[in-house]
Amino acid sequence: MRAMRIHKFDGPDALSLDEVAEPVAETGEVLVDVSAVGIGFVDLLLSKGRYQVKPPLPFPPASEIVGRRRDTGERVVGVAWHRGLADVVTLPNEAAHTIPDAMTDDQAAALPVNYQTSHLALKVRGRMSPGETVLVHGAAGGVGTAAIQIARAIGASRIIATASTEERRAVALACGADLALSPEDDWIAITREATGGTGVDLVFDPVGGALSTSSFKAMGRDARLLVVGFASGTIPEVRYNRLLLNHHEVVGVNFSQTTHASARAAHADLVAWFLDGHLDPVIAGVYDLEDAAEAYRLFESRAVIGKPVVRMRRPA
Repeated sequence: MRAMRIHKFDGPDALSLDEVAEPVAETGEVLVDVSAVGIGFVDLLLSKGRYQVKPPLPFPPASEIVGRRRDTGERVVGVAWHRGLADVVTLPNEAAHTIPDAMTDDQAAALPVNYQTSHLALKVRGRMSPGETVLVHGAAGGVGTAAIQIARAIGASRIIATASTEERRAVALACGADLALSPEDDWIAITREATGGTGVDLVFDPVGGALSTSSFKAMGRDARLLVVGFASGTIPEVRYNRLLLNHHEVVGVNFSQTTHASARAAHADLVAWFLDGHLDPVIAGVYDLEDAAEAYRLFESRAVIGKPVVRMRRPA
């Protein structure tokens, strides 16, 4: 079978299309014929050896797969950690989540990390309730667009987004944000005004850096700041007095800590919301396996909006 692997930690340029043996399913696992693979920012970091996990070389630096189970023929989605860019993968049986016919492969490829992470952040770790207000940073990225749509599905009364360009802000609005602001604007004052002076209840933050520390000024009493990632490249430091003054919480969100049971429960929510019309994954671009490096370069250039997808078209 084909597998797009890296043999050295040198980024997208190190990707190599190899012929390798098919995996063998162990007890409790299923074989999946892969049809599409979602690519994320973490995969770029993996390809450069800059992530906290460094799988042994060579390996395919992608995890989010869509395909068909060999045993039942069902269409499924799941996370094949650092094995995704291959024609065939194994998944634990409980980690192969069935997807409806109404969902395309490209849409499904966004679910395993982007939507699961946003669900974990807002519904589980953030304990979001209907009627709360939400501020989403990095709102045009894969997790940002997912967070806006999930916040709307849960019943947010107001969603405020920040994004760096007019195009990105338009995407955030199309996903369901009520207001989209530039980080260069006086977004704190505008956010407080838009919430009647009280501030937001939740901040969804995949960016980090100065944007994170400034967010406390836009938060209301008992608000939660959800730490999703550090796309800015800077990990901020929190002054504890800020937490004390207004009962603020800083809440860590780590998708890799998700159990099979919690992922299955989240998947059920996501499918239901999709079928109800609340979720519509934004696809950044679709690439053939031979051109997979271009999906990674979108993240390098900071040009990605939504989710890049690699389609595993077999040669004729």
